[in-house]
Amino acid sequence: MSNYHIKHLEEYYQVYRKSVRNPEAFWEEIAEEHFVWRKKWDKVLEWDFSKPEVSWFKNAKLNITENCLDRHLPTRRDKTAILFEPNDPKEGAQHITYGQLHERVCKMANVLIEKGVRKGDRVCIYLPMIPELAISVLACARIGAIHSVVFAGFSSTALSTRINDSDCKMVITSDGSYRGNKTIDLKGIVDAALEDCPGANTVLVAKRIHSDISMQEGRDFWLAPLLENAYGDRNAEIMDAEDPLFILYTSGSTGKPKGMVHTCGGYMVYTAYTFKNVFQYREEDVYWCTADIGWITGHSYIVYGPLANGATTVMFEGVPSYPDYGRFWEIVEKHKINQFYTAPTAIRALAKENLDYVEKYDLSSLKVLGSVGEPINEEAWHWYNNNIGKKHSPIVDTWWQTETGGIMITPIPYVTPTTPTYATLPFIGIQPALMDENGQEIEGNQVEGRLCVKFPWPSMARTIWGNHERYRDTYFSAYDNKYFTGDGAMRDAVGYYRITGRVDDVIIVSGHNLGTAPIEDSINEHPAVAESAIVGFPHDVKGNALYGYVILKETGESRDRDNLRKEINQQITEQIGPIAKLDKIQFVPGLPKTRSGKIMRRILRKIASKDTSNLGDVSTLLNPEVVEKIMDEAL
Repeated sequence: MSNYHIKHLEEYYQVYRKSVRNPEAFWEEIAEEHFVWRKKWDKVLEWDFSKPEVSWFKNAKLNITENCLDRHLPTRRDKTAILFEPNDPKEGAQHITYGQLHERVCKMANVLIEKGVRKGDRVCIYLPMIPELAISVLACARIGAIHSVVFAGFSSTALSTRINDSDCKMVITSDGSYRGNKTIDLKGIVDAALEDCPGANTVLVAKRIHSDISMQEGRDFWLAPLLENAYGDRNAEIMDAEDPLFILYTSGSTGKPKGMVHTCGGYMVYTAYTFKNVFQYREEDVYWCTADIGWITGHSYIVYGPLANGATTVMFEGVPSYPDYGRFWEIVEKHKINQFYTAPTAIRALAKENLDYVEKYDLSSLKVLGSVGEPINEEAWHWYNNNIGKKHSPIVDTWWQTETGGIMITPIPYVTPTTPTYATLPFIGIQPALMDENGQEIEGNQVEGRLCVKFPWPSMARTIWGNHERYRDTYFSAYDNKYFTGDGAMRDAVGYYRITGRVDDVIIVSGHNLGTAPIEDSINEHPAVAESAIVGFPHDVKGNALYGYVILKETGESRDRDNLRKEINQQITEQIGPIAKLDKIQFVPGLPKTRSGKIMRRILRKIASKDTSNLGDVSTLLNPEVVEKIMDEAL
């Protein structure tokens, strides 16, 4: 059946129509033909967005790890499943085959059982990007424990909040981690976190940096000896399609982080199907997503999506700048990477560096380039297209969220003609809607509104752990019978979607709704500018005015600042209109970012509004020190 692998535009439209006219029949066919089930479903879909309640493949039984591991053993036992590329290139890569991964996951599963973990228990995983991270995730799934991966860059406070919120009984961590030429004391962070976590009574510790750490008697155990003594096989726990698979925290724009709950059946089907099509994956390909498994991108497109397709997936421990800015391209050449999926933040950082870092490597193996995490601005898109893809590897600018579980709007490479800054068309089965401020759907093309989805898709989060009311209020209360994404979008003349930024990043200036993304795109096209962020601040006449924080490239550092401000505003006037001109432009050394690369505009808004009495917790930022510098020089 060709529906599983779309190869041309006419086929996309044909399959898309089928998927929205009769979603149940469509997803039933995909689920039946491409996955292993212990028991078939009684009903494909039941849903009610007013509650909200959604269940896919009702009463079906399965285990996702049988689909990611066991079923590949007869034909792919010796194929590389995970290709681990360590922080230090001198250490050498590790190839873990499907056969070896299956055995290591079973051993880990047996260790978890021996330490008292049972189906439905929550296990917090706080590990660097080493094979034990993927193995721990799969071991939890194998025994029906619910994994909660916390990115190993979060502070002890952020970690304890997440452990307590989902009442994790175990933490899996390591003695430390490597990040470029630094080491980080992960075990120390876990120790500090657990002072406030009465429920977590077991800590398993992997050795990575071989540092001296303290181990608490009766609570802390080295992982290696436990694994050595563990049996290398383990039957997979039979799960219901709607049983929780994992909890993943996403920061709320207000209040405490939200523990999004993803379930076993629908999540598996959708991540596998999107992976196959969005990356046009073929059997011999080597696929690399540079994300961390601490984020949804890593869950869906390093672990579950690729492994469900029997793919070879690369896990990279390091950073793009170590030992130098050619590291990504060195890995592409070394492993002959075919699909490369990264974030615009990384692309912009690399684009600032000398092109020699790119040109010394052979990138001819690349077939597909992906972008994820935020809309990619035009300048970064062209740099990526020209210098990395050499204009022959299509760029898939993917839009999706932690909450959606999988990619929602995206080009399909070699199928969808691409346009810079546009995520293009909805993926198969996804029914987007643009809504106006009166709650009415905006029909037709060349329109702009708030992006909603009007029909369930298999991988959507089912609830917020322990707080279904918050789930309803956040995603289903703004518009009747629709999932509200929190993003604004425009639909162009051919029906392509462009994400204009979070709706809370839409600033109303003199009655005009201005999305920050197009203004930032315009600023970033100035030859002296590396990156920018726009926020609103109160203005007596306009209601709000625009404040721009701008990072200069080296070439811009020596320029006259007043002239630069005039040039930037002139460019905005020409590209968007005088209404979008900035009242204030502050040149800054960096922008406060979360570790997934999102700019923390909440902090920038407070600085612009001169309201810095309570900036909230900045310790979880990638670069908390930059906040002080911006405040010191605020206009």
